[in-house]
Amino acid sequence: MADITRRLGWRHLRGAPTAHIRHHRSGKLVHDGPGLSFWFRSLTAALSEVPGDDRELAMTFHARTSDFQDVAVQATVTYRIADPALTAARLDFSIDPDTGAWRGAPLEQLGTLLTETAQQHALDVLARTSLSSALVDGVTAVRERVAAGLAAEPRLPATGIEVVAVRVVALRPEPEVERALRTPAREQIQQDADRATYERRAVAVERERAIAENELDSRIELARREEQLVDQRGTNARREAEEQAAADAVRAQAEAARTVKLAEAEAARSVRLARAEAEGAREVGAARADAQAAWLRVHAEVDVATLHALTGTRLAENLPQIDSVTISPDVLTGLLARLGDGERA
Repeated sequence: MADITRRLGWRHLRGAPTAHIRHHRSGKLVHDGPGLSFWFRSLTAALSEVPGDDRELAMTFHARTSDFQDVAVQATVTYRIADPALTAARLDFSIDPDTGAWRGAPLEQLGTLLTETAQQHALDVLARTSLSSALVDGVTAVRERVAAGLAAEPRLPATGIEVVAVRVVALRPEPEVERALRTPAREQIQQDADRATYERRAVAVERERAIAENELDSRIELARREEQLVDQRGTNARREAEEQAAADAVRAQAEAARTVKLAEAEAARSVRLARAEAEGAREVGAARADAQAAWLRVHAEVDVATLHALTGTRLAENLPQIDSVTISPDVLTGLLARLGDGERA
């Protein structure tokens, strides 16, 4: 919508870059183009605004297939006004010089024209198509037929309208029919899901069986290896016992030989010691005999008084040490008596 302001009986219009403005004054075209801005008098001006941008027209209509089933078609047509002057001449795009709003509803007229034209071609193609085929290939067929029909429609170029694109969003049957059509598919999907579940379970059972067999094989192999290990341990133990017995025998023989040698050496040493002791005893005995003989010879040559003196000396040497001597009166009396008797004698 154009932006119009008032200044002292004058009006100023400022259009958008995508809006084509046509200004007639007294029947003459004064301004013509997009994005214009100019002053004008409202009493003598005739203004029209034609949009130049692409427009989206959404449409929904019902059709009937060849097997008498109702379907709903949702489509979108993209169009633009290629010749604004021609469109403004064929449709009322005039605007109020005070507010800038359209006096009529030109876009609704364009929408009705495009919708009816597209609906006519869609109904034509669906009337010769069964419901199952329409649900499978109907979207493509309807889109192509509507696009071709709009391109061949003579009223659109005569009005300055250019169709840019046609899209068919959906093609759906009635809710009851759709539910009925979904039932076999859902059952098939459920059957496929059940079959997949059973297959997964079968695969799981097969895998569990394979795992159990592998575990059993592993246990059997482990038991066999343990048996081999026990046999090898027994063989090693016997071999170790045999080697230990052989080593003990060798050690015993060596110990016996060493004991025999030690015994022989000890016997030889004892014999030598006995001989040495006997020889020493003989020599000692001979020495003592010689000493005794010499002593006897010496004592035989001395007189009796000397022998008595030697005897007293030897006796004195063998007596214990006497620190003090206590003489009682009885002993002293007896000694004195003995001395008196000796003197008298």
